Order: sequence, then C-alpha cells, then structure tokens
Amino acid sequence: MKYDIIIIGSGPGGYVTGIRASQLGFKVAIVEKEKLGGICLNWGCIPTKALLKSAQVYDYLKHVDEYGLKAEAIDKDFSAVIKRSRGIADGMSKGVQFLMKKNKIDIIDGFGKIKPGKKVDITDTEGKTTEYSADNIIIATGARSRVLPNLPQDGKKVIGYRKAMTLPEQPKKMIVVGSGAIGVEFAHFYNAMGTDVTLVEFMPNIVPIEDLEISKQFEKSLKKAGIKVMTNSSVETVDTSGEGVVAKVKTKKGEETLEADILLSAVGIKSNIENIGLEDVGIVVDKDKILVNDFYQTNMPGYFAIGDIVPGQALAHVASAEGITCVEKLAGLHVEAIDYGNVPGCTYATPEIASVGMTEAQAKKAGYAIKVGKFPFSASGKATAAGTPDGFVKVIFDAKYGEWLGCHMIGTGVTDMIAEAVVARKLETTGHEVLKSIHPHPTMSEAVMEAVAAAYDEVIHL
Repeated sequence: MKYDIIIIGSGPGGYVTGIRASQLGFKVAIVEKEKLGGICLNWGCIPTKALLKSAQVYDYLKHVDEYGLKAEAIDKDFSAVIKRSRGIADGMSKGVQFLMKKNKIDIIDGFGKIKPGKKVDITDTEGKTTEYSADNIIIATGARSRVLPNLPQDGKKVIGYRKAMTLPEQPKKMIVVGSGAIGVEFAHFYNAMGTDVTLVEFMPNIVPIEDLEISKQFEKSLKKAGIKVMTNSSVETVDTSGEGVVAKVKTKKGEETLEADILLSAVGIKSNIENIGLEDVGIVVDKDKILVNDFYQTNMPGYFAIGDIVPGQALAHVASAEGITCVEKLAGLHVEAIDYGNVPGCTYATPEIASVGMTEAQAKKAGYAIKVGKFPFSASGKATAAGTPDGFVKVIFDAKYGEWLGCHMIGTGVTDMIAEAVVARKLETTGHEVLKSIHPHPTMSEAVMEAVAAAYDEVIHL
C-alpha cells in the first residue's frame, strides 16, 4: 500500500502532523502500537492535569473557611480521582479518533519499522507483518521514562510516571527522585492528597532549568506545603527486599537513609529509537537523538523525524510545531525554521511555573546589559482577592534596545499568561511597547505590565 506520508507514532507530534498534512492534500497514514494520542494524551500532559485539578479542588475544600465558607466532613476518594483522570484521557483519545476520520487519515495498528526504499514494515499484535511504502516517512516515536542503573523500575515499589498515574492505592510515604516538571508535579499531587513526600534533586536547585529566583521561590512553596526537599543529593542505592523502599541518599553532609512505600523515578526521558530500523536505513543518531536539519529531514532523503527523538525541548507543543513545519515545507510553502529560544515551558504544580527566553544568568553570560523588573502577586488586587498572592512575574530586557530577553512567572494561572511574552518576543516588541499596552484591571495578567514598569522604574503599585 502506497501513501504520500506515513507517520510512525500518534502523539501530539504525529497526529497533529497527520492532520496538517491531510489539510495540505497529502494521503496520510499513521502507525500506532498502543493508543491514539500517544503518551501526552494517555499518560502525560492531559491525565496529569486532571490529577492536579483534583488535588487543587481538595486543597480549596480544606481551606474554605478562608473564603468565608463552611464545609464539613471533607475527604477524598483516591481511586475515584485516578478513575476521573483515566476517563478524561480516554475521552481525549476518542477525540483524536474523530479527528483522524474527519481528515481521512488511515490508522494502522502495530509496531512500525522503517526499511530502505522508503518502506515500513508494520507488525500487528498477532505477529503478522505487512509492508507499506510512502514518498515520505516521518518518525515521531516519542520517549519514555529514563531508567538509571541504580534505580531499576519494578513497577511496584520503584516506578515511573505511567505507574504513578494508576496506583491502586495511595502510598503513605513517597520518595520522588528528580525535580523537573514531571517530578514536581507528582510530588505536589501526592503531597496535596496527603502522602508524606520527599523530593530528591541532584542539582543545587530544584526545577534547575528555571531562573534562580523562580527556583528558590518554588522551593519555599513546596516546603511550606510540607514536602521535604533535598538538593545536592543523589540516590545511590535502593533496597526493595522489605515491605517498602529503603533508599541511601548521598548528600553534602553525608549519607542519609530514607524509607517509603514507593519511590518514583523522574530523572528524565529516553528516546524511543531502538529497533525501528534506523541502522538498516543508515540514519545518523547522536547522543540518543536523530540528527535533522531545520525542516526535520534526516541524512537520508525521504526520512524525517520530529518530537522527543530529535534535539530540542522535549515538549508536546514543540513536537506539534515541528511536525507542522515539516509537512508545510514538504508542500512547498514558505516556512521559517522554529526559534527554539522562544519556546515556552510550563510546570503545573502549585504554584505554577511558566517561562520563555533567557534567565537572568543566561542574559548576563551572553554579555547583555540588562534591565530586570519584578512584580509580586501579593501586590495584585486580583491575586489577593482570589486568595493566591504567592509568586511573582520577572522580566528581563536588553538595556540598549529594549529587546525582551526573558520572562519568568510563578503563581496561580501563570501557564495561561506566558503566551503574551511568547507573542511579544516573536513580534520583537520592546519593553516600552509592552508598558504602553493597556492591560485589564483587575487581572493576573496586569502583573506582566507592572513587572515591565518596574524594569523601567515606572512601576505604580509597588
């Protein structure tokens, strides 16, 4: 069977690419070995947000008196929370099925392996293999939880993020190793639900890719919520021979022993590039990533790769943008290469974190003379009225030309606010132009304008 484009993987990279390709007139097939929507819809972005929303509502209920309200017998049903999350994921997957039919995209169930001559062998669950061919093959196989040699995952006591979403019962104690977005989101969820959580991070600061001030504020928030935070620390060994987990943690002060019911390993991801035929075709790989050009062409004509398996940020919205860029280039449209310096990053714990562009340290290292402005949500009327005054907005500008170098936020709802900075930076908006753009009052978003005003010594409400 012959197609214009065959896409291997149906995550937010694959299925979005398929839809855009179909809109452009290509005959498209998508190969999927599990469920439509990939990790993001089924085991990542969407169901985790459902869990976090349940945790947020539970936290609100425990503090209703702060809003002048009364409630009695507040409790949780852990299994029902998990069930709700899975139901939402299933609904989203069905939504992708509808989009596939609407856009006349063929779905081929099975494991795809590329071959020379722009062919793909697809093996179904019964072991039957069928050969397909296409003018262009796009690999979008994503990634999985990275397993460290000293933290082997048994799926019971030492687990990855997939198992963390479907535990049959809530653990009393949990160790979370790694404080990237996945680690801190699960640490927050389980802590909010009542689990005793310890977060272990190898680097000097948690959420280490964020601006230092964001990291320090976030650590204060986690500790205030009751999470034990250990930085400059590494789990050396794990003993699962008893009822729970005994972890030996190396710290600056010496070795410490932690005991818990479960250890969640959230130390990064591993690209799914094994056994998919890369070697047979001769596609070049470096440091666990498929090497591509600005439009996702590999070294072999007709073979492309997008998403977590190529260099760049391993984020759902990046994979989608890469896929769209790839097929629009194939269609002969005028396409600009993606600016990876203007990709927003979001962490959905409480408080949320959102950022784009350079941190203050990066801007200084790059040699910029900078203007920095901060505006705390404690000075925001909307945040105070909502009972969420923690956090701030921080902006960084080039002092010479007013270029918006970076924006960093921590607080309630900031993941919905960061797009303002992304669009402004795309349009090369200056600090003065942001400052003179009227923001609505009272809103959380006016904190952006106030932070810019602070950078230019014009802040009103501080």
